Amino acid sequence: MENAVVGFAVCGSFCTHAKAMSALEQVRARWQNVVPIVSECTADTDTRFGKAHDLMREMERICDHRVISSVKAAEPIGPQKLLDLLIICPCTGNTLGKLAAGVTDTSVTMASKAHLRNGRPLLIAPATNDGLSVSASSIGALLARKYIYFVPFGQDDPQNKPTSLMADFSLVAEAAQAALEGRQLQPLLLGS
Repeated sequence: MENAVVGFAVCGSFCTHAKAMSALEQVRARWQNVVPIVSECTADTDTRFGKAHDLMREMERICDHRVISSVKAAEPIGPQKLLDLLIICPCTGNTLGKLAAGVTDTSVTMASKAHLRNGRPLLIAPATNDGLSVSASSIGALLARKYIYFVPFGQDDPQNKPTSLMADFSLVAEAAQAALEGRQLQPLLLGS
């Protein structure tokens, strides 16, 4: 499966973008053809964690491919069967909710919908402060869906943020390989 075409989508969990870039480097080391995708929020928002333009240029450098950053650019992923696997890393609570409800109003949710229509795996690396509160129902709904897999996750700061969940970004490439093989990397829930 080293010849697989992998999409790597980044949402607006800005504090995790550095970890996501490390994960992207690991994915690119394993698969030659990686297509970068960012949500519009990520493409347009400069934060204390970095400038949007710099993040997208870094993704393009790693992948040697232009970043997809609009619904229009993401839509062909489905009809053209462009990807064998789509990774969302990080996946925010907002995106989890939209995926669970079938909302496709961002480049990342459109890429996901378009990709899933081909019966191909979607791998989610959650990073959300409300994973054990409002986003819990979205995670539960997505866990039950065919072709959707998760990067193993757990509470990242149980004392200070008791409802926060974060994927172990060091496991993204391994979880991606498992998803391509049609299996969920275990254990799914990590201890804190």
